[in-house]
Amino acid sequence: MSSDDTRQDPEQDPAQHPGQADPRTAGRPLRSQAWFGIEGKDGFIHRSWMKNQGIPHDAFDGRPVIGICNTWSELTPCNAHFRELAEYVKRGVRDAGGVPLEFPVMSLGETNLRPTAMLFRNLASMDVEESIRGNPIDGVILMVGCDKTTPALLMGAASCNVPAIAVSGGPMLNGRYRGKTLGSGTGVWQMSEAVRAGEMSKAAFVEAESCMNRSRGHCMTMGTASTMASMVEALGIGLPQNAAIPAVDARRQVLAQMAGRRIVDLVREDVTMDKILTRQAFENAIRVNAAIGGSTNAVVHLIALARRIGVPLSLDDWELGSNVPCLVNLQPSGEHLMEDFYYAGGLPVVLRRLAEAGLLHADALTVNGSTIGANVATAECFDENVITPFETPFKAHAGIAVLRGNLAPRGAVIKPSAASPHLLKHRGRAVVFENIEELHARVDDETLDIDEHCVMVLKGAGPRGYPGFAEVGNMPLPAKVLRRGITDMVRISDGRMSGTAYGAVVLHVAPESAAGGPLALVRTGDIIDLDVAARRLHLEVDEEELQRRRAEWSPPPLPERGYYRLYVDHVLQADEGCDLDFLVGGSGAAVPRDSH
Repeated sequence: MSSDDTRQDPEQDPAQHPGQADPRTAGRPLRSQAWFGIEGKDGFIHRSWMKNQGIPHDAFDGRPVIGICNTWSELTPCNAHFRELAEYVKRGVRDAGGVPLEFPVMSLGETNLRPTAMLFRNLASMDVEESIRGNPIDGVILMVGCDKTTPALLMGAASCNVPAIAVSGGPMLNGRYRGKTLGSGTGVWQMSEAVRAGEMSKAAFVEAESCMNRSRGHCMTMGTASTMASMVEALGIGLPQNAAIPAVDARRQVLAQMAGRRIVDLVREDVTMDKILTRQAFENAIRVNAAIGGSTNAVVHLIALARRIGVPLSLDDWELGSNVPCLVNLQPSGEHLMEDFYYAGGLPVVLRRLAEAGLLHADALTVNGSTIGANVATAECFDENVITPFETPFKAHAGIAVLRGNLAPRGAVIKPSAASPHLLKHRGRAVVFENIEELHARVDDETLDIDEHCVMVLKGAGPRGYPGFAEVGNMPLPAKVLRRGITDMVRISDGRMSGTAYGAVVLHVAPESAAGGPLALVRTGDIIDLDVAARRLHLEVDEEELQRRRAEWSPPPLPERGYYRLYVDHVLQADEGCDLDFLVGGSGAAVPRDSH
């Protein structure tokens, strides 16, 4: 008997009744029925070609079609287990009566992709947006992991505004090296400096490679990947405990399966992303980022996401987290790692403590159908060395500090919890590197006139200048400074730094040097004054001299072709989220015209 012979009565077949609403939905026809629920040759084409995958006819009877947007790639190590994880999502979709259809989009791995994965965040978001809009998809599961895949997929889906749930791939197990805990990323920066200072052999450095990344998953420090997984949970666009379950823990697979079940319900209830990603949700995320000691990269990603969904969010809004203590003792700001965080109770504990302190919009809706306050009302902490009480926090002053002044008229950011406290107020002589190549060529030159009192300044690392806004802001300290036992200096750039990095590093200076911002005019020997408490970043050069330097300045040459040129022509500055100007907002999920 063929699959067509087993279908329901034709009188009840939505394929014979184009545009009919599924009685299980919120009263409007499913998008997928504009493909699969129509008569004639067009419906024949859409259904028939899908059947070559062994899909039975009753799969097209008005059941929600769930797209599984997968960033699996063996070139993206953090996401290399997503083929398997997606199978659990599919189980959940089928459990709930939906039809799962997996599709690939561009995968962004920060560890391999040059010149930087951030260059392609917006390109990947376009891939996601057009894949969703152009295909018979009613709702989508976003498979996210390595740090840029999370904002890229959220941004693309938000521009379509369909029901969506993000499922993070989970962090690696704790690194272990010679009896000690080793954090991904953070350990690299520490050991690299130790090699350059002559304190660690190159052989030991190589040995540590396999000790640091010893299981599937993304960075297990509170780097950008773990931060963005936490943002997914704090925004309510992922299920509870999305942030911290280790990638190899079976409970990660359970979460994926439950997300597959829940997305079918979201489609039937017509819960689109704009009902989750509200202003209140973004304010929650900003405060959570402070409480977990999260990455500075969350600033540009959340601003870009908010602008896609139509929520007003500015750089100054990050001051909402400035009165929030850091509760989570994780690297790079602290000691522990994501595996420890999960065992201690995970993000729900942090959310509960913020709610009890009146710092959480507890009535914000989440994708599981409950409010975020209800989700965490019974959360328990099992290790207060990892998640400290609000009254005795790990660090009293956390969050992201937004700096302004004549060196950063549109703002710059610093993560105080990752900086040496004595450098949060500092005045020093600038030592300028015009680009990353000059930095690498000169930083270990023994004749370089620099000491720990100087301020290292790097130009050409911004959205247009690199191009792509690379993670080079945490400049390596000069070897001769390291040998004197110095481990931190004030560093200023228009670039980013890895969320796993640390130090008194001022980032995201806007406008960037390549766009003619004041950073382009700084010269070696200038005095720079940093005062984080006063939120001040000032270049002690009079305006007349700056105007003279500006007249002598010329912009860098533009890329000649391809995506690089498109990007440089249209990328916004850091304070606006570094999106492409023509991608801000969205076009919704209107069904495109049929080509047949």
